[in-house]
Amino acid sequence: MVKPDITSKMRKDAESIFCAGIDAVTGRNSVSHHCRLDGTIFHASDLSFDLKQFHRIYIAGAGKATAPMADAMETILGDQVAGGIISVKYGHGNHLRNTRIIEAGHPVFDQNSVRAAEAIMSMITSAGPDDLILFLLSGGASALMAKPSPPITPAEKQEAIQQLLLCGADIDAINTIRKHISLVKGGRLAHASYPATLLTLIISDVVGDKLNVIGSGPTVPDTGTYADCLDIVKKYRLSDKLPATVISHLEDGEKGRLPETPRSDDPAFSKSHARIIAANTTALEAARTKAESLGYNTIVLSSMIEGDTRAAACLLSSIAKEVKKSGNPVRPPACILSGGETTVMVTGTGKGGRNQEFALASAFEIAGIKNTVVLCGGTDGTDGPTDAAGGIVDGQTIHNAAKNGIDGNAFLENNDSYHFLGRTGDLLVTGPTGTNVMDLRIFLVT
Repeated sequence: MVKPDITSKMRKDAESIFCAGIDAVTGRNSVSHHCRLDGTIFHASDLSFDLKQFHRIYIAGAGKATAPMADAMETILGDQVAGGIISVKYGHGNHLRNTRIIEAGHPVFDQNSVRAAEAIMSMITSAGPDDLILFLLSGGASALMAKPSPPITPAEKQEAIQQLLLCGADIDAINTIRKHISLVKGGRLAHASYPATLLTLIISDVVGDKLNVIGSGPTVPDTGTYADCLDIVKKYRLSDKLPATVISHLEDGEKGRLPETPRSDDPAFSKSHARIIAANTTALEAARTKAESLGYNTIVLSSMIEGDTRAAACLLSSIAKEVKKSGNPVRPPACILSGGETTVMVTGTGKGGRNQEFALASAFEIAGIKNTVVLCGGTDGTDGPTDAAGGIVDGQTIHNAAKNGIDGNAFLENNDSYHFLGRTGDLLVTGPTGTNVMDLRIFLVT
């Protein structure tokens, strides 16, 4: 009798657990679970709106998950939708009946992102006091809906965002600056929509689910300042790397020459509502349920893991090793789940993303440990500028690579996890998933 390959089964289990987490937070499922129409009463989360009170209903939005979100919303409301415009990442669109889709650039915005911002702003500013705007927001919105503050040009803003992405700044810091060099972010879209009623439904892609950070908070009050932006520039030593017009703009704002982003006392927020309908915790709980159904003793460590990718890989791998050694904090067969979003300090010239780099770094940490599998994937199906969601490795990955003349350490130091995992057959490829709630990391130990 041939002995079953335990590691192969564990790898399949890890993928099943990952897919279960994603299914719980797709744009369509998230809207369908939280919204319904009862006669003329539209229920969204804990809010209710009598549609007889509104003259027109518009759909607007931006983010990787907004096409399936809009599709579900059109299914619920039918022909009551007067029109709509959403912006999605290239390849993440589909056909909608009453809502126009604009595909645009991500993670750095492009001209289509500007076109989308202008079209959305034009539509919502035309709405009157008797209209309802349903704004759909998910991860990626910051890049997919962009309109630089004059005199900053699109090219200069693109350069600024690129430098922020490369320096290792977290999403809070990146979005703080985005909001202060934009005409749509940081509550400005809500300000433009007034006096219409605005309801924002959100799939969160940021640690802690902070409303003013998700998608750079276009429809909620902002708390950041120009002074905060300059502190970020100083912290990451960007004063000589960002375009001079960006630095000048931030300095003018800090000196009071430019208006701050809208605060909570802006009249627009008296008619603006925002609700989160899916988040990383939602995916983790669904992943837990699936793992337990497969026979794993499961623990969810945190949905808020951030910081350096390699440091996180070292920490979480050490927990897996402790499970193997002592059965703490959970006994094998064990599934250790975590979420959040780490960052990579790019020093090499290779290709990859934070999830692929986490997988490669973890492969070194668990090297030689039998029956241990690590999967790390972006829930949107794309990790960095690649076609992979992440990677899946086990205790033999580094050994098998070395036998075939593949030096994993050289790939890691060159930030070239994509090509390493491609050569070893360990890339996790899902295609666009219709959602984005940061990352899922799955450690299986038997």
